[in-house]
Amino acid sequence: MAYNLLKGKKGIIFGALDENSIAWKTALRVKEEGGAFTLSNAPIAMRLGKINELAQQCNSEVIPADATSEQDLNNLFTKSMEVLGGKIDFVLHSIGQSPNIRKGREYGDLNYEWYLKTIDISALSFHKVMQSAEKLDAMNEWGSIVALSYIAAQRNYPDYTDMAQAKAMLESIARSYGARFAKLKKVRVNTISQSPTKTTAGAGISGFDVFYDFAQMMSPLGNATAEECANYIVAMFSDFTRMVTMQNLMHDGGFSSSGITQDLIDRLTK
Repeated sequence: MAYNLLKGKKGIIFGALDENSIAWKTALRVKEEGGAFTLSNAPIAMRLGKINELAQQCNSEVIPADATSEQDLNNLFTKSMEVLGGKIDFVLHSIGQSPNIRKGREYGDLNYEWYLKTIDISALSFHKVMQSAEKLDAMNEWGSIVALSYIAAQRNYPDYTDMAQAKAMLESIARSYGARFAKLKKVRVNTISQSPTKTTAGAGISGFDVFYDFAQMMSPLGNATAEECANYIVAMFSDFTRMVTMQNLMHDGGFSSSGITQDLIDRLTK
């Protein structure tokens, strides 16, 4: 069901790889709610994914950009404003990659060049996105910028390795730039800490199925799905959340506030 929550709003959505991704489902929901947007991803991700299919469904233009490149980001914001006919109201940063995780390196045997790449892609890119938007004066007043995070920013998850530090940095950047953007343009900046979600990226993490099943047992409402996360993002882009900023918002079915649940007790005592 649609409510025209984003009627007349314009934005940029990063990171829609395929139909399983949160960014993909967010794009579909934003379209349903009346929003217009450009889609962006790194050139290699575009070759591997299906973003052009999504663009056809949403009547959106795809503008390739490496989110670690200031030049690419400046071009993205400039072209997006041209295509959309005005400044930007919302941005979704759904970008994350760890070469160390992808190549199976343990936390005590990290390649530090890859570690820095993880930070650059998964966290520093968020700052670069917002700095480009600021310098180009690309954001409308009362705009909303959201990035996707995970609770490994606060807690240890063995196979999440250097992505845990990247997510912690991502959340810190949201607070710091949120304070700045609020004063400059009344733009709000938040992160959403999502349940483990069965996306192509999530499935690449060793032990993901165990993560997922444990979180399901520890969450009174169960794990939040990608579709449910997309709905939350739409709410964060809407005018109903104008006074929410600099927050790390837990969207996890209650996982982050649970000590132990009856489901887990039952499982352990069988």
